[in-house]
Amino acid sequence: MNLQQPNANEATRTSNRSRSVTPMSGLCTRCVDGCRGNCEVFKATFRGRELIYPGPFGDVTAGGDKDYPVDYSHLNIQGYALGAEGLPPGVTGDPDTATFPAVSTETEYGWDIKVKMKVPIFTGALGSTEIARKNWEHFSVGAAISGVTLVCGENVCGIDPQLELDSNNMITKAPDMDRRIETYRRYHQGFGEILVQMNVEDTRLGVAEYVSKKHGLETIELKWGQGAKCIGGEIKVNTLERALELQKRGYVVTPDPSDPVNQAAFKDGAIKEFERHSRLGFISEEGFYQEVDRLRKLGFKRITLKTGAYGLRELAMAIKWSSKAKIDLLTVDGAPGGTGMSPWRMMEEWGMPSLHLHALTYEFCKKLADKGERVPDIAFAGGFSSEDGVFKALAMGAPFTKAVCMGRALMIPGMVGKNIAQWLKANDLPKTVSEFGKSIEEIFVCYEAVADIVGKDEMKNIPLGALGIYSYGDKIKVGLQQLMAGARCFSLPAITRGELMSLTEECAKVTGIPYLMDAGREEAEKILEG
Repeated sequence: MNLQQPNANEATRTSNRSRSVTPMSGLCTRCVDGCRGNCEVFKATFRGRELIYPGPFGDVTAGGDKDYPVDYSHLNIQGYALGAEGLPPGVTGDPDTATFPAVSTETEYGWDIKVKMKVPIFTGALGSTEIARKNWEHFSVGAAISGVTLVCGENVCGIDPQLELDSNNMITKAPDMDRRIETYRRYHQGFGEILVQMNVEDTRLGVAEYVSKKHGLETIELKWGQGAKCIGGEIKVNTLERALELQKRGYVVTPDPSDPVNQAAFKDGAIKEFERHSRLGFISEEGFYQEVDRLRKLGFKRITLKTGAYGLRELAMAIKWSSKAKIDLLTVDGAPGGTGMSPWRMMEEWGMPSLHLHALTYEFCKKLADKGERVPDIAFAGGFSSEDGVFKALAMGAPFTKAVCMGRALMIPGMVGKNIAQWLKANDLPKTVSEFGKSIEEIFVCYEAVADIVGKDEMKNIPLGALGIYSYGDKIKVGLQQLMAGARCFSLPAITRGELMSLTEECAKVTGIPYLMDAGREEAEKILEG
């Protein structure tokens, strides 16, 4: 059984001619001389390196589809008929008090200075990809009115065409970063926050200094990696001038735009795009502590860390070093990732799958806690899109896990809402939308709820993608309330690993969550013997 088939995928806009495909290679079992395409080998014959990435860039997000032997679907959620944990002090559980709307989905993270969120989800890092830039108002306003944290990703300043640098190559003006921070803050409701993520180039350009001095930003995020790839961030640019500009700013740009051969190929129309790459980060324990100290001296109240689907060594370093450095939130992102641009085959084939990585995260955190060491607050990421996934992730890492980071799942409602606005303007609503009405008020079930938050007069300024994110977040919240009530957990701290059971013995081996025929057996036997 093959877990993933190479050589043809919607992400790369390729397909096999034949219905019969060799499992290992993904090649048609009968490759015909004269075939008119369109597998990846066929297309790479004349487009080469372009086939490395999903596309078209700026218009898509892509997520790996490798079918791992064990994943979160191999866990089921326990339901109980007894008890009610996590109710407010002084409240006794009964049919009138222990209702699912009474469940609190609020969470908080931070070592000393906490950030509260209304729902235990937050965005993945929305950085320099075109899909993040052009949809920013939808994403940021949606996160703000939903009361969740928004992560502004890497390279935002570095690719800004209006960026201004001083003689030391440090930022003096970054209009796009200003826009991103100010948009979120305009609608911030006191829950969640906006934080900025930094990579090697961001550090060199002085992003931390800029957002601290100009915006008084309270939180900054260091990046070791992400689930989608094990190299630095990438974007594409479609002009030679832009490629040379980014190269001059210190980025790795391929093919080399300064090479006369590549310049000629671009003028011929053969090279249509250049790739801008971030450098690989190099970490050391001493260097990590020094950087954390430096950022605190700049005035940041909280420092977070994002790491990717690395193996056991890097995971142990992330947890142990974060503990010693008093990191406020450690986000652990498993494979396969989702992204606005990452190498497709890398996305499919690298890294620790989410379930395995998250199980190890719990194991390592518990080892430190059992020794009396404080563990930083943890967030899990890597393929979550529904309330059951959020519940399972919180339970898997309990009591250390405080939230779930969602990448594509929180972007899609923003894009759908934006598109509804465009369809309304063009009087071209698809039936999937028009069946609910032909006005914004009819289509968006949350319209009045959002109006109550921002005011009726302000609704004209709220992008419809923000309504989309709010609506999606409300679905996650209510669904989570129902699952939590069924498990008799009426607040997030009440959720334990005991709320899960493994459907397969392999899952039990990987996670340490008991096989369903064994989960709770000891207690059951005592009842039978009583």
